[in-house]
Amino acid sequence: MGYVIATVNMKGGVGKTTLSVNLATCLAKTYGKRVLVVDLDTQISATLSLMSPQDFGKSRKEKRTLRQLVYKAIRPEIPSKLSIQDIIQPYVCTVKGLDLLPGDIDLYDEFLVSEMLHEKAMNGDNNNFIDVWNNFERELIRGILEPVIKDYDFIILDCAPGYNLLTRSGIVASNFYLLPARPEPLSVVGIQLLERRINKLKESHGTESLLNLRMMGIVFIMSGNILSGRYYQQVMQRVSEDFTPTQIFKTRIPMDVNVSKAVDSFTPVVISNPSSSGSKAFIKLTQEFLQKLQVSSGTYKTPESKINLSDLD
Repeated sequence: MGYVIATVNMKGGVGKTTLSVNLATCLAKTYGKRVLVVDLDTQISATLSLMSPQDFGKSRKEKRTLRQLVYKAIRPEIPSKLSIQDIIQPYVCTVKGLDLLPGDIDLYDEFLVSEMLHEKAMNGDNNNFIDVWNNFERELIRGILEPVIKDYDFIILDCAPGYNLLTRSGIVASNFYLLPARPEPLSVVGIQLLERRINKLKESHGTESLLNLRMMGIVFIMSGNILSGRYYQQVMQRVSEDFTPTQIFKTRIPMDVNVSKAVDSFTPVVISNPSSSGSKAFIKLTQEFLQKLQVSSGTYKTPESKINLSDLD
């Protein structure tokens, strides 16, 4: 069974998608792992980081996006010919083992969700709407992934900022979550809000259903001239007081224009410019990620890298 990892922060613009796609690519390309990226954000940034707009447009026209699977979960009585295996895009960016479940600019209709849950509450054995809602939230993403989870070493969920249905369902379905952040005050607020929300999720769903959910760590992604900014030391001090050293990744992603340029080529920077400082940082981060996973699970052995990591220094 693969590990499900949610990449999430309540605040947007913190490098969430950049972290998701580059980590996934490094796991597949450098360590030979089978990785599925799932785009849960209607901004479809992860999708357009791994496939061109033309290819996405073709997939959307053929109804091969996550939207179809969400709709099937909302209206299971309506027949659907497409399975998750039909919708997954294999071998994206020509990287063996790297697959994508494309997102959509319109993932679900809130009215249909409310209508379906109301019908269940009125007609089912349990007429408590909150219990029905929590059960649907708990099973939505987990149920979508269930047919393929055994096929992957890692499934990385690129969650939307904020706290919508798919983000909550993605968190509940995960074994671990990653917190990308900028060393800026508002980004840290996003971390604190997420921790509170996850505690609320554990209360509403019951701690047993979220027993396996653990924080993998906070990843700092630099921006601008932040290292010399007046808030930097204050922010880092605040984070170190709230979290243990093992909850903060030592590797930090530097400000690198090549990371931004990679978006124009619809490929992660570790492919478009592997010699850049940003790319080297993501490769080191992946190694640290696997080491943290080994410690957290007690069962995972870090595989040998296909490249000489000492060359990255």
